[in-house]
Amino acid sequence: MATIREFPFGAFVVETAFIDGVAAFALGDGTVRLVKDAAAESFLVHSGAILSAVPTLDGKLLVTGGDDGRVAATDAKGEVKLLAEHPRKWVDHVATGPNGAVARAVGRQVFVTAGGNEKTFDLPRAAGGLAFAPKGLRLAVARYDGVSLFFAGTDAPPVELPWKGAHLTVIFSPDGRNVVTAMQENALHGWRLDDGKDMRMSGYPAKTRSLAWTAKGRFLATSGANAAILWPFHFKDGPMGKQPVQLAPREVLVSRVAAHPKRETVAIGYQDGMILLADIADAKETLLRRPGEDPVSALAFDAKGNRLAFGTESGAGGVIDIG
Repeated sequence: MATIREFPFGAFVVETAFIDGVAAFALGDGTVRLVKDAAAESFLVHSGAILSAVPTLDGKLLVTGGDDGRVAATDAKGEVKLLAEHPRKWVDHVATGPNGAVARAVGRQVFVTAGGNEKTFDLPRAAGGLAFAPKGLRLAVARYDGVSLFFAGTDAPPVELPWKGAHLTVIFSPDGRNVVTAMQENALHGWRLDDGKDMRMSGYPAKTRSLAWTAKGRFLATSGANAAILWPFHFKDGPMGKQPVQLAPREVLVSRVAAHPKRETVAIGYQDGMILLADIADAKETLLRRPGEDPVSALAFDAKGNRLAFGTESGAGGVIDIG
């Protein structure tokens, strides 16, 4: 039976992740909270709000960007290292990649730091989101009217993936063959990189703000509807012509999804604070947290899938031991 430890953080939970087995929470007040056993420690990392946060691929650091122009990395002991600083500017997005690579978006520029070197890419408009490919230093930058793929290790011009509209979030598939964005309109758009084929996924009643690939990359789980919508990518043409799987439907919109690292299972957070665990194969549901008063804003499994960290817009956060 699942047990829950919950804490009143008092500020919007921007993101959560496990770093060296410790649940870390990036908050809108500029702090990072670390939950160890029954205690939650607070560390001031930014002088303003944290705008974006993501763990490094080795799971040892939480990288954050803030409206104070700083990019910082916090470890499981609460030690903070300043990675970059842009006075009087906002760091809107950060991303982490292979071999310690870190990307940051500052206005109309994207900076990539890898192996002690840094490259700068100029954009016509501000970036909507950043994501590294699973291997190498290929960086996807979501933008207005599409995605640009930069090769941070070379001076080659970017590969452009066009599609009209504002693209706000971007993600690579685990095999690196597909790129998918969430758009300003209530839809997703994808590109198959082998041949540039477009993939349009629509029908959402609200904007999609949370995307997560299931353990084997077979499905892309998404928020933005009154159920978790899972698009199948294990067919030749991906989700085109296929109906998505709908998990754990309710009358309340899904605000956040997280995929189990080993099983075909998805954690689903709702606008009313409820969290459910749902199996893809049989749609079996397990209640992890009862409804509260505000939306779930962050969800993350630990490396083994035994614990789930969560946060809400009003500043509640905690760890659920799934067992």
